[in-house]
Amino acid sequence: MNIKIQKLLPISAAAMLFATLATSAAADQVVKIGHVAPLTGGIAHLGKDNENGARLAVEEINAKGLTIGGQKITLQLDAQDDAADPRTATQVAQKLVDDKVVAVVGHLNSGTSIPASKIYSDAGIVQISPSATNPAYTQQGFKTTYRVVATDAQQGPALANYAAKGLKVKSVAIVDDSTAYGQGLANEFEKTAKSLGLNVMSHDATNDKAVDFRAILTKIKGENPDAIMYGGMDATGGPFAKQAKQLGLRAKVLAGDGVCTDKLADLAGDATDNIVCSEAGMALEKMAGGAAFLAKYQKRFGQPIQIYAPFTYDAVYIIVDAMKRANSTDPAKILAAMPATDYKGVIGETTFDSKGDLQHGVISLYNYKAGKKTLLDVVKM
Repeated sequence: MNIKIQKLLPISAAAMLFATLATSAAADQVVKIGHVAPLTGGIAHLGKDNENGARLAVEEINAKGLTIGGQKITLQLDAQDDAADPRTATQVAQKLVDDKVVAVVGHLNSGTSIPASKIYSDAGIVQISPSATNPAYTQQGFKTTYRVVATDAQQGPALANYAAKGLKVKSVAIVDDSTAYGQGLANEFEKTAKSLGLNVMSHDATNDKAVDFRAILTKIKGENPDAIMYGGMDATGGPFAKQAKQLGLRAKVLAGDGVCTDKLADLAGDATDNIVCSEAGMALEKMAGGAAFLAKYQKRFGQPIQIYAPFTYDAVYIIVDAMKRANSTDPAKILAAMPATDYKGVIGETTFDSKGDLQHGVISLYNYKAGKKTLLDVVKM
């Protein structure tokens, strides 16, 4: 009898352990949210900034605890690198679909967000870009595409209006980096500049890997415009402004959100103070939760915010808000809940129109003083 009991005890203990583990596993369903941005290359600092914002949100939500449909959920950030390359972006998008993410925050660039969006649409997965501003991104007829920033159809005109009315410029030269973002923003700026009576003296194109702008800038110096509008990212916009100053151009340099970063001062040197740039969202210092977000971001990552980390942070919370309203982690049900979004977060109140754009876009305008980004104005669109 004792022998039988002794033999049964280990079996019973093992069974109890198995049951406990099974119950624990059932209590923790892992739900993946994708994030994509360039984590290598010239604008990796922007990609990492976006990823940090998303990661901070995931960590907070997990720490607070999340239950959907009676099931305890643990979020997992599936972070991928698209290197700001359109072809890589589509490959990464397919990987996230294969990884069975329930939604995606990304991509950073318009030129990567647009080609990737077809893959997410085919899979029925929500895609929220925290920073893609080209209007075409949400004009493809997809039900899955959303963004939490304004578009270049708002950003370009805001920058042109400030140039004409704030800076009182009469003439402008335009240069873009030939990407969906840079070219799109430059074109929107040009349309408004002409409508305001500015003399657009030239519109030249370079590329997003360029390092030497002296030939274009020498030509522009001969045109002697009051301002130069550059459509591109800070990795090229900084050297562009620096070389313009070295060549003796006195024209003010105007740029969009891709240039309007904390790192610009390192890239442009003392030419930074000649730059006016725009951001396709509310300025951090004007956000109701901006100061608190900045403090916890710096505590967690030990570095300054570049630009759009608060937007990726809110994008994760918006996805979770849709999960809660759908009472499901099923991508189809999350997608169905998205149009009714009315979320109050760090960046303000987020509601979407029928295309997935913000119903109320905001553009913030900045200059730099002694290399420090300084708010000039906030324009509600």
